[in-house]
Amino acid sequence: MSLRLDAPGRATGVRRFGRASRWVHRTTAALMGVCVVTAACLYVPQLAELVGRRELVVRVHEWAGLALPVPVLAGLASRLFRADLGFLNRFGPHDRLWLRAALHRDKRRASRPAGKFNAGQKIYAAWIAGATLVMLGTGLIMWFTHLTPLVWRTSATFVHDWLALTIGIVLAGHIGMALADPEARRGMRTGSVSREWAEREHPLWRP
Repeated sequence: MSLRLDAPGRATGVRRFGRASRWVHRTTAALMGVCVVTAACLYVPQLAELVGRRELVVRVHEWAGLALPVPVLAGLASRLFRADLGFLNRFGPHDRLWLRAALHRDKRRASRPAGKFNAGQKIYAAWIAGATLVMLGTGLIMWFTHLTPLVWRTSATFVHDWLALTIGIVLAGHIGMALADPEARRGMRTGSVSREWAEREHPLWRP
């Protein structure tokens, strides 16, 4: 594993994420946060009364939603970010072992082999990417009402609303797991993690 040095001969961590990957994650998280908060202000009566200015909240929600794919598209210019996407999109036999252990609540480290990303992280990334595209498509149908028939708009509203609730729940789980793992948060914040954490949590990872 490659190590970052802050003094001659002293290793402080294993390089986990490049600058582009961290920027994409932070920017996407900020946009998603704006979408979730503005959606809550639109659908929860108490918040709607507290915030007011519904038209402004709607516009902020729409433009934040439209901007959601932009950080990922911009990140594709980075070779390291493209490599991370490749790891996220590649499943192997060890991922099936990880999922089986997770389903059986087997918390032994040896039963959960993982490369740079574990199977849970890969599934989450694929799901949230697909959900974002569905939200974008249904949102556009709801926005440009004159371009589609009523049945399309009704169906889009139904899918958009219920998928938004599901995304909120999944994001809460994602944040909860991140809060429980300070070293993983450090990796996304600084780009480096400790060698011990990398070997324990991602034993098949070879930077």
